[in-house]
Amino acid sequence: MRISETVEIEDAEIEERFVRASGPGGQNVNKVSTAVELRFDLRMNRSIPDYARGKLKRLAGRRLTTEGVIVIQADRFRSQEQNRADARERLKALVVEALERPKPRIKTRPSRGQREERIKAKTVRGRVKKMRSGKVDYD
Repeated sequence: MRISETVEIEDAEIEERFVRASGPGGQNVNKVSTAVELRFDLRMNRSIPDYARGKLKRLAGRRLTTEGVIVIQADRFRSQEQNRADARERLKALVVEALERPKPRIKTRPSRGQREERIKAKTVRGRVKKMRSGKVDYD
């Protein structure tokens, strides 16, 4: 499964188990294993860069096991193929989100006018509070 130009997940790195889905559905649910449990071992993949690996662990949250395996459950659809495609798409979306680098923050300084405005607002607020205290001191 190709994620980007540099990142690819091999089919051998993905393990899929088909289990019976829970919930309503009548005989279909009771007889056919349509739900998919997709397992992706993050430690074995070498194409995902380190910066994205850490972010992917955070994004996976409780879907990440203690062994470093991402587990995705898919049982939205009645068809096994649709659930399989859904699970793979969700894994791909997770990896794509992890690959996005955060925009670097550019340090800025407040202008002189902004600093003066802030001090003026603090002074006015201080005067309001002083008036409330009952001890009026007119400058």
